[in-house]
Amino acid sequence: MIHGEKIGLRARHASDVPVLQSELYDDVATRSRADSRPWRPIPPGSGQSPYAVAEPSDEAACFSVVELESQELVGEALLWGIDTHSRTAHIGISLRPAFRGRGLGVDVLQALCEYGFTVRGLQRLQIETLTDNAPMIAAATRVGFTREGTLRHSAWVYGAYADEAILGLLADEWTPQA
Repeated sequence: MIHGEKIGLRARHASDVPVLQSELYDDVATRSRADSRPWRPIPPGSGQSPYAVAEPSDEAACFSVVELESQELVGEALLWGIDTHSRTAHIGISLRPAFRGRGLGVDVLQALCEYGFTVRGLQRLQIETLTDNAPMIAAATRVGFTREGTLRHSAWVYGAYADEAILGLLADEWTPQA
């Protein structure tokens, strides 16, 4: 497990899947803001769930986020699009509604940076988020990410185009938690 101050990143457990599916995926409007693929109904227990327990992969590292004190499931975090040649990856996080607004996003991002830079030896991590996702942009900035640009009307989100912000962090810019 990768430890933050309040959270830990651990392997996905089968018992996590129904909770993540129900609270993160089945909220169509919110899920549409988090994933560029169109939402489609997926029955409980389906292997097609984005949260299904999968074998380890060189292209993605999927974690369940747990609160260290209670061991309660907080959400999901992942590095995806891992490019071992260029040593880059993209970051994604999604917290269950009950855990949003508690400042846990900074801790999750810091733990993902530790995994990406220290464990995987990556050179660059990147976040793409909608420009109106102020909590994610603020959390990323607190961890050290730099806003590098805006992709205008690059995301189709629940019936309308939206702009995306691109944020990047290089290994030599990152400050590990003490």
